[in-house]
Amino acid sequence: MAVVAKGLEGVIVDTSSISLIDGQAGRLYYRGYEIRDLASNASFEEVAYLLWSGELPTASQLSGLAGQMSKQRPIPESVTNLIRSLPASADELDVLRTVISAIGTGSLLTKPELSEAIAITAKIPTITTTFDRIRKGQKPIEPHPDLGHAANYLYMLTGKDPDPVKVEALNKYLILLADHGMNASTFAARVVASTRSDLYSALTAALGALKGPLHGGAPGPVLQMLQDIGMPDRAEGWMREQLKLGNRLMGFGHRVYKTTDPRASILKEIASQIEDKGLFGLAQHVEETGVRLLKEHRPEEKLYPNVEFYSALLMHAVGLPTDLFTATFAASRIVGWTAHVLEQAANNRLIRPAVQYTGPLEREVTPLEKR
Repeated sequence: MAVVAKGLEGVIVDTSSISLIDGQAGRLYYRGYEIRDLASNASFEEVAYLLWSGELPTASQLSGLAGQMSKQRPIPESVTNLIRSLPASADELDVLRTVISAIGTGSLLTKPELSEAIAITAKIPTITTTFDRIRKGQKPIEPHPDLGHAANYLYMLTGKDPDPVKVEALNKYLILLADHGMNASTFAARVVASTRSDLYSALTAALGALKGPLHGGAPGPVLQMLQDIGMPDRAEGWMREQLKLGNRLMGFGHRVYKTTDPRASILKEIASQIEDKGLFGLAQHVEETGVRLLKEHRPEEKLYPNVEFYSALLMHAVGLPTDLFTATFAASRIVGWTAHVLEQAANNRLIRPAVQYTGPLEREVTPLEKR
């Protein structure tokens, strides 16, 4: 009988030159560049160019990409009206999924193209901020032609010139989350792309996967966990009770990393500089307590804070509403998704895994009147 790799764990389904995860050493590379080096020295637009093309841009190439993204950021009135028609209580990713699908109905391209990847990446913050303002009874704010991706996101939320410190923090967040190998949402996008479907269909599949709390939906619950704990001296009792009930400690553990997630370490450093000292101190205590209790509760596993733990603090500190945390994740990961879709389309084979059947055999149909 064949060995079943539940959840495809450890199964290599294809090759890719986009990103490399070293789970044992806790390292992440985009196109051969170590993630800390990129986060320290590049903009989100530079990293987007890298993931799409394979190389960091020259000054003129970066200027060209910035110009393309600036041109593509506005959304047509028909899309704004679609957003107005959605319930104010709609889930952030349901909004993105619906709007991206609607935008895709107007595309004449049948094969994914880089121009589409750039256009939809540019529009994600506009879609999200338009929804946020409409649901609050406010007028949407047009993107500023002189601001970059991270700065425009914060600008379109409030209409005010964003704090450069917060812009830089968000820029680093967007870099850190832009790609992460064959995760659930990326795999979903590649499966759809492998059927020779269009880019927008692949992206709606990716968003459907990202919506799940086991993948991209944890930063909000992390912040809620910290708020529920409230004080450092309540952390151990609260967390022990959650483990006793069989609940997950949000923001801990990763399927691939068996040591500290390198993105979490960088996000922690950034959060320490911009987050409220009281909340950051509580988070540090919860981190230390969680690692200790998980080692005690599940000694066979190595469970540390993942990228979502300190993502929650960073996004809170830059002023993003909690219910836009996962949409902000999407504003970053859209680059990785589109890079993978383009890579899949360039060297395609239909993804069609097998499954081991475990049901009954040789059954006979009983006539309806005798059942």
